[in-house]
Amino acid sequence: MPVTPPSTPDRSAYLLAARGEPVPHTPVWFQRQAGRALPEYRAVREGITMLESCRRPDLVVEITLQPVRRYGVDAAIFFSDIVTPLQFAGYDIEIKPGVGPVSADPIRDAEGVARVRPVTAADVPFTTEAIQQLVSELGGTPLIGFAGAPFTLASYLVEGGPSKDFAKTKAMMHGQPDLWHALADRLAEVAIAFLSVQVEAGASAIQLFDSWAGGLSPRDYERFVQPHSAKVFEAMKQYGVPRVHFGVNTGELLGLMSEAGADVVGVDWRVPLDEAVRRITAAGGAPKPVQGNLDPALLFAGWDAIEPEIDRILAEGKAAPGHIFNLGHGVPPNADPEVLERVAKYVQAKSAHVPA
Repeated sequence: MPVTPPSTPDRSAYLLAARGEPVPHTPVWFQRQAGRALPEYRAVREGITMLESCRRPDLVVEITLQPVRRYGVDAAIFFSDIVTPLQFAGYDIEIKPGVGPVSADPIRDAEGVARVRPVTAADVPFTTEAIQQLVSELGGTPLIGFAGAPFTLASYLVEGGPSKDFAKTKAMMHGQPDLWHALADRLAEVAIAFLSVQVEAGASAIQLFDSWAGGLSPRDYERFVQPHSAKVFEAMKQYGVPRVHFGVNTGELLGLMSEAGADVVGVDWRVPLDEAVRRITAAGGAPKPVQGNLDPALLFAGWDAIEPEIDRILAEGKAAPGHIFNLGHGVPPNADPEVLERVAKYVQAKSAHVPA
C-alpha cells in the first residue's frame, strides 16, 4: 500500500527522490495541468479563459488541489501557464483554444526585444497569494512551481504562435545572433523572476519547461539555448530547491540539458530511462535523478498493456540515483481519471520499500 505522506514536504518521497536519497516508494505525479482530464476541472473552468483562470487565486488553488485529491499523487504542480508572465513583460499574448499561445505582434527586431520588460512580484500578486494558500492546504505534499524556458517562450514571441519547424526563430538565431541572445537573456530574467516568486511564496521545487527544444540540433542547442537555461538554473540555485528540466523529443539533448544545471532531468517516452542515464553521464557528467516516462497514449490501451510498461519503467529508473514516475509528456484532456488514479496507486504500491 502507498506510504502515508510525511507531515512536512521536506521528507516527502518526491523531494527525497529529487535529491537522490532513499525513498519509501517511487513518487509519482502527472504534469501539464493534470487536472484537465477531470470533470471537476472542466466545471470550474467553464466560461473562463485559461489566462484569466491563472490570475484567480481561488481557481488556482482549487485546480491545483484536484489531482492530489483524486489521484493521491506525491506532488502537486502549480496551476498556471508558461506564458502567464509574458502578459506582464510587455506582450499582449493570449491562449486560443485548440491552437495555443498566440501573439498578435511577433518580435522581428531590436525594438520588439526592447519591449520585453522585467517582471516583478508586484506584477503577479495572485501567484504569491495562491501558493501561500496551497502550501497551507497541501500539508506534507510538496508543491512544484514552474516556468517556460527562454527558448520555448521566445519561439512563441518570434513565431507569433505554435510552430512545427521554428523557421523564424532559427532564422533569428543564425541570421541575427546578437538579437537572439538579447531576447533570450531578457526571457531568462522573466523566468527567474516568475520562479523566484513561486519559491519565495513556498514552492518546494521548480521545473523549467523547454517544451520545444527538441526541434533543435545539439549544436544549435549548445550555442543558442543552453547558456540562457543555465542562467535560470544558476539563479535558482540560491534557494536550495530541486530544479527539474524537461522538454519533448529531447533524447539527443539530454546530456546538454543536464549540463545546463538541472538537478533532475525529465525524459519523454522516446528514450528508456536507463539509456537516458547513460546519455546524461556520457560526457563525464554525474548521474542525476530522472523523471518520466510512460507514453501518454498508453493510458487508452487498457490495463493489461499499461501494467507491464510501468514495471519496465520502474526497473529502468533504478539506473538513476533517484526516479520520479511521470508521463513522458502531459495528461491528454480525454484521459480517464480512473486510469490515472490506478497508475498512481500501482506505482506507489509496486515500488514500496518495507522497512527492515
